[in-house]
Amino acid sequence: MSLYAIGDLHFSTSVNKPMDIFGDNWDNHQNKIINNWKEIIKEDDTVLVLGDTSWAMNMKEAKEDLDIIDNLLGKKVFIKGNHDFWWSSLSKLKSAYKEITFLQNSYYKYGNIGICGARGWLCPNEVKFDEDDEKIYKREQLRLKMSLEAAIKDGCEELVVITHYPPTNDKLEESEFTKIFEKYNVKKVVYGHLHGKESFEMGLKGERNNVEYILASSDYIDFKPIKIME
Repeated sequence: MSLYAIGDLHFSTSVNKPMDIFGDNWDNHQNKIINNWKEIIKEDDTVLVLGDTSWAMNMKEAKEDLDIIDNLLGKKVFIKGNHDFWWSSLSKLKSAYKEITFLQNSYYKYGNIGICGARGWLCPNEVKFDEDDEKIYKREQLRLKMSLEAAIKDGCEELVVITHYPPTNDKLEESEFTKIFEKYNVKKVVYGHLHGKESFEMGLKGERNNVEYILASSDYIDFKPIKIME
């Protein structure tokens, strides 16, 4: 039994949204991910899916993509990405996919570990950051705290956070998100969103102030789920 992560699947079975603008490595990426998943993931493993799962605009379009993932081995824990427009009400998602956990102001218990999360957002001092971004940035902080508090209340001994967005700006400066991770003694933070070699350098990686940061967007990890812990 192991814990894995992969972000930015960008499946597009029902819509035409190629990803090769980010490089030739995205050619046939959906089949790459599916084949690697089948090779790596076992039935008792858990996979953290870090947002931007499908290009679909609604649940009807997303069904084929979500069905493919649902039928792959392993338990799945989803967080919402900025392109997941298909993500409808939580009750509808839970009803449609009973074996997938959709994190929204909640957490997933993995042994004695609380898997917490929120979508995240752009951080201040980013190239583009305006008043609307500030509102969402603050709202995502509240959602993250709700998730962490719920896990702590349930007695989780360790905390792991998944987000879609990087937890800092492109200068890797401290943010309110990193402050929250440190305050709550979060062990690991796993995120996606970044594509292409230049963008990879804009993501915080490794350990900072006793928190390990892991970038797991699919092209960064060569479209293979990476092991986070046993």
